[in-house]
Amino acid sequence: MDLGRLIDGQRFGRFNLNLLIWSFLATFADGFEISAIGFATPSIMREWHVDAASLGPMLSASFVGNMIGLPIFGAIGDRYGRKPAIVFGCFLFGLSTLAVVGAHSVWQVTILRFITGLGMCGLLPNIIALSSELAPGRFRARLITLMFMGITAGSSMPGLVATWAVPMWGWRAIFWAGGGIAIVVAALLAVALPESVRFLAMRPGRERDLLATVRKMRPDLSFDAASRFSIVAPTHTGVPVGAIFRDGLAPVTLLLWLCMIATLLANFFIGSWMPTLFEAKGFTPPDAAFAVTWYHLGGTLGGLAMSFLLDRYGCLAIGWMMVVAAPAILGVSLPGLSLGVESALLTLVGFTVLGGQFGLNAVTGVVYPTAFRSLGIGIALAVGRIGSISGPNIGAAMIGAKLPLWSLLATIAVDVGVGAIAAFALGWFAKKRFGSWRLGEAADADAASLATAD
Repeated sequence: MDLGRLIDGQRFGRFNLNLLIWSFLATFADGFEISAIGFATPSIMREWHVDAASLGPMLSASFVGNMIGLPIFGAIGDRYGRKPAIVFGCFLFGLSTLAVVGAHSVWQVTILRFITGLGMCGLLPNIIALSSELAPGRFRARLITLMFMGITAGSSMPGLVATWAVPMWGWRAIFWAGGGIAIVVAALLAVALPESVRFLAMRPGRERDLLATVRKMRPDLSFDAASRFSIVAPTHTGVPVGAIFRDGLAPVTLLLWLCMIATLLANFFIGSWMPTLFEAKGFTPPDAAFAVTWYHLGGTLGGLAMSFLLDRYGCLAIGWMMVVAAPAILGVSLPGLSLGVESALLTLVGFTVLGGQFGLNAVTGVVYPTAFRSLGIGIALAVGRIGSISGPNIGAAMIGAKLPLWSLLATIAVDVGVGAIAAFALGWFAKKRFGSWRLGEAADADAASLATAD
């Protein structure tokens, strides 16, 4: 039986809902770890008597870990399976997050955040690949985008912990909560998360696992022990990195990287420094944490909107999100705004910046075929970490130079504008390469053409 047709013939049911829920929980744990350090930074500065200019390495350490680990864990996922890489990564960053509770210096936190970044590498490329390979093409991009809303939901939680728990138990409460959540989620994923049927079909000796998963995926059909499955995809291993540039993918890959850098730079500048900058504007620490929480909640709404826009307009939807983001970012710097107005502006910034980022994650998940999907995703996310690392360090340098808030945010607005141009160009090349704005159709065309080419 053609496994691709079995996948695309699914109706949205229990199997897809379970996959969405477990993937959401995995990205929720990841999102908590991503933003935890930004909400702890003001308290760390006060307790350890350090200035903002010295904290760039601490704030970007996890992204350095990402840059090193993403291609490695992407290749591991392609070779050994999506599920083992996801579960191991979640355990690793959960343990390293708990260890921050016992840290007594900035450099100890920096090293532990580097390990946290390595652990995250097991999660992101493989959870995208897993969702891409188990969801029908007609709503694949939508499910990937909805799954990634777990990141914004998780990223908003440290702000709530900082608002209510930190005044009583200190900044370490953030890491107690984040590490505990990640370890519990990892244990649940080890039991409940399915493996990719496309991956299982390409691995001899995994026929029993494949049959069990297919039976859960298609309960409307009957399969016996003699059932055999075929898939139109390359079956070789050891795919070279150059595969992501072949067959018209080169401009798509390069523009995707540029968009990733631009959006991640903006996102992690805001996530790392906004609580500190809002305190500098005169807001109390709980009010500053509350306002920045709305940035992540806005991202959840943006991800929901993108899940519908992306299937219809493709990368153009990402470009228009970035166009709206630039003036919204500048608006945050206006003086004399109330907490309510600042929260509303940050909601809009989160809606557009994070919504655009989720769209890029979905694009990355459908443009590469099964044989090197995790590799392609891992490299794209690793390159994007140039922006993740630059954002906190640019903020540290500019704040250390005592530049006004409007100049800091104007720099980020320009960065987002570059991302918008790249997204529109990506949309044009994607349509030229795949012949469709619709990402589901693009993914199907891409898989067929690359399988034929290989």
